Amino acid sequence: MRIASAQIQSHLGSFQENAKKILEYSTRALEKRCDLVVFPELSLFGYWPGDLLERESVVQEQLRALRWLEKRAPQGIALLVGVVTQNEKPDGKFFKNSAALIRAGMKTRFFHKELLPTYDVFDEKRYFEKGDLEKGLFQFKGKRILVTICEDIWASGVAWKGTRYPKNPIPKLKKLKPDLVLNLSASPFSKGKDKRRLEVGKKIVKSLGAPLLYTNLVGGQDELVFDGGSFFLDKSQNIKMKSALFHEDLNLIDLDKKIGGFREPISEIEQVRQAIVMGIRDYVTNTGSKKVHLGLSGGIDSALVACLASDAVGPRNLTCVALPGPFNAEMSFDLAKELASNLGCRFESIKIDGMYELTLKKLNESFDFNEFTFANENLQARLRAMCLMAVSNRENSLLLSTGNKSELAVGYSTMYGDLAGAISPIGDLLKTQVYELSHHYNTQSELIPTQIIDREPSAELRPDQKDSDSLLPYKELDKIIEKLVVECRPARTKNEKWVLDKIYKSEFKRWQAPPIIRVSVHSFGRGRRYPIAHSVRK
Repeated sequence: MRIASAQIQSHLGSFQENAKKILEYSTRALEKRCDLVVFPELSLFGYWPGDLLERESVVQEQLRALRWLEKRAPQGIALLVGVVTQNEKPDGKFFKNSAALIRAGMKTRFFHKELLPTYDVFDEKRYFEKGDLEKGLFQFKGKRILVTICEDIWASGVAWKGTRYPKNPIPKLKKLKPDLVLNLSASPFSKGKDKRRLEVGKKIVKSLGAPLLYTNLVGGQDELVFDGGSFFLDKSQNIKMKSALFHEDLNLIDLDKKIGGFREPISEIEQVRQAIVMGIRDYVTNTGSKKVHLGLSGGIDSALVACLASDAVGPRNLTCVALPGPFNAEMSFDLAKELASNLGCRFESIKIDGMYELTLKKLNESFDFNEFTFANENLQARLRAMCLMAVSNRENSLLLSTGNKSELAVGYSTMYGDLAGAISPIGDLLKTQVYELSHHYNTQSELIPTQIIDREPSAELRPDQKDSDSLLPYKELDKIIEKLVVECRPARTKNEKWVLDKIYKSEFKRWQAPPIIRVSVHSFGRGRRYPIAHSVRK
């Protein structure tokens, strides 16, 4: 038997478009003499639907697309497609997260996800009624095939804290004696996630004594990026097929010959780059936009965002805007202009000196702004944001925020200033990771001017300002943030307690920040649900 893994990108809510793509990939798989083609979790609906599921009319439209697909399924190949289905029981949740087994001329059979995650970015119990994995078996080409959906194989808690369940459903499946396990997945990217999926897959193979085909979604959806990387493990836990990362891919596994296709692996830092690029590109595309812009300061953060944006939408669709103010060094403008030239993108300049002086004059008519304080610093940042948002309105362009995770953690940012934007590409990168990725861009040539990377970071909002005036050295700060935010460990030292206090006090800013493209196991985005007002300081 030959099986195809159709690692596709589904667009949330584009049911007819998704159905056509599923039909296209099914036809291609049939041409390659495949008997079965497996698609990712919710591949017809798109992932993650969230509260769209509160609108029954939306689900009904997806079900109509399913019926359209059933009528056009090609002869000679079976399709296993991720869909939302209605729950038959009136006393439970209205919908189920399901896999539809579609065969031409036969009634479609459905299998339902049992484990519904409610940790980190997931909240599936809010919408779905759980299924029963013991009903997930079907006979095909003389083989007993078990269908699982994403979280169903993660019950052993091998990934990270928070994924354990009261009962692991896998042991009860041994009595089914499956010859093959299929997993339809929508597993979002984070650093090292590809390796953890393989660990989980090997445990499943060992537990059930059956090979595993894992088909993962690819593409960006809001903060989440799905990286693909589908694979096949034989009964000895050997990888016999590995699909591409961050690209759609139709890959094959021949069960008789036990051979499949392999794509070239990529380094971890390149995975991060491709994840962010895909996140930007799909966010822009899925919101119906084409162009993006950002404030290019001559610093490393905005320089990196400019490179990522250029890769995502192309230099012709990128505008970089320098916004020199009263305390900007001339070097900052020159370096920003040089980077824009290297990228081949549009470069514009808007001086804020006059706006700043005029605004101070007007403020002084009612309030005392004669003494220079952080209010003066924030005023400059907000004037820059005002200009950038005006460009957004005038040019029909999305503004990219340029803040990093280190700044977001301790509140080193300005509300309605540098926090402004439609999406935050590097908001889940610590400052040290920003340097690492910037060096990665310069591996083959000096795309980012070396002076941008080497110069000491500064917001340039007051004379001779340096980030180190307000923050711990970034190497120390980032280690503390990793410990407190990602690992959720207690603060012990004086500096750790100082950082934790800053994290708590700046939560209100992050609630109002743009969506952050997630590349770590714990970002400041959707998966973080800390209250704003509380007295905890531990």
